[in-house]
Amino acid sequence: MSTADATAGATAGTRARRTPGLVPVKETLRSAERRPRHPAERGTPAARSPWSFWRLLRSELGLTFRRPRNLLMLAALGVVPVVIGVALRVVAGEDGMGGIIEDVAGNSLMLTFVSFSFLVLLLMPVVVSVVAGDSIAGEAGAGTLRYLLAAPAGRTRLLAVKYLNAVVFAYAVTAVVALSALATGLALFPAGDVTLLSGTTISMGEGLLRIVIAVGYVGAGMAALAAVALALSTFTEVSIGAIAATIVLIIVCQVLRAIPELGEITPYLLPTRFTNFDAVLRDPVDTAALGEGLLAFGAYIVLFGSIAWARFSGKDITS
Repeated sequence: MSTADATAGATAGTRARRTPGLVPVKETLRSAERRPRHPAERGTPAARSPWSFWRLLRSELGLTFRRPRNLLMLAALGVVPVVIGVALRVVAGEDGMGGIIEDVAGNSLMLTFVSFSFLVLLLMPVVVSVVAGDSIAGEAGAGTLRYLLAAPAGRTRLLAVKYLNAVVFAYAVTAVVALSALATGLALFPAGDVTLLSGTTISMGEGLLRIVIAVGYVGAGMAALAAVALALSTFTEVSIGAIAATIVLIIVCQVLRAIPELGEITPYLLPTRFTNFDAVLRDPVDTAALGEGLLAFGAYIVLFGSIAWARFSGKDITS
């Protein structure tokens, strides 16, 4: 054997031998996420199954609705309409009472709209902000976000699942308030025809239908707020920071709405549209007000959903 062959063999043997326990790192996690998948990997059932998205969403919903904190917040919201109803029932017997008290005392369905009026501007947004603001930041803070991204779900799909989970919770919040108010109203006040704000009287069945429309509208408003909280959640690894930022934003908007000199910007503030659900108390229903509100909600969802996607898709996940 020649000297050159021996040297080449020794060099190859040295390259083949590696220090036990040490593996050369050729790419970072971020580059590994972005590199194209091998055709064999793309063809795996886990990556191509159309049901994987829904399984992930079902798992996320299960975690959300089993969490004691979230159940406690839903229960607390459900108690508020009961307190409002009992308070109105106590003062309804006094002489000289009119306005909202007279409306609720005259028909049980009106308690639902009154409860929305009290809760939709602060308490309901706070509850929705807690879940939506915790969606991404909570995973990052707990150190589980990187493991979720290691699954075939991908960043865009994971973000969509987190948002849909927040939307379902937002509608659950709205439904809890409506059902609690409806049950309390039926128990404490007479049922029957409903007198609208325009003075027209409608049947109880039509009144229930208008409650369903109001629930859909208010839920859409909470879904728009969830998009804002989700976007803020992608900028931090501390969930309380995203939650607090969303709540502060809501309060600031309420303060700005109270300043007459800033009336020009009021229509563009999200909380301004929350109370448009009272359009269902007109005859006919003020579809223009509902349409403007839904259009504003859609704009907020698209805007802050795009911000969340742009931030999350390019974010270097380290935890």
